[in-house]
Amino acid sequence: MKSYNLNQVSQRQLRVGEMVKQALSLIFIKGEAKIPNLETNLITVTEVRMSPDLKSARAFVIPLGGKDSKKTVDLLKEFSHIVRKILSKKIEMKYLPKVSFVEDKSFEYAEKIEKLIKQTNG
Repeated sequence: MKSYNLNQVSQRQLRVGEMVKQALSLIFIKGEAKIPNLETNLITVTEVRMSPDLKSARAFVIPLGGKDSKKTVDLLKEFSHIVRKILSKKIEMKYLPKVSFVEDKSFEYAEKIEKLIKQTNG
């Protein structure tokens, strides 16, 4: 009998996540999403995680230099319908995923670990 890991991500989820990530990145770089008080060309989409049914996506984003991350994510959440509308023209899927934006803290975390290593070795 084969056991399945529920936390395992399928190849399909990874492929679709990468496709959505690239589409979102292009939308932001080209400034196609007109969001008030936000320069989208300064936003980096670091990762997109798809739900198993591919109907929702969590987009991890970070603004250039990591400044005003919370404000950026809040604005993206508020105007996600604009981003989703443009996304619908960029990708072809049976169901367009609902995109939720999340602040990417992995760089912050990596910096903390690096500092700790330097303190330990230094």
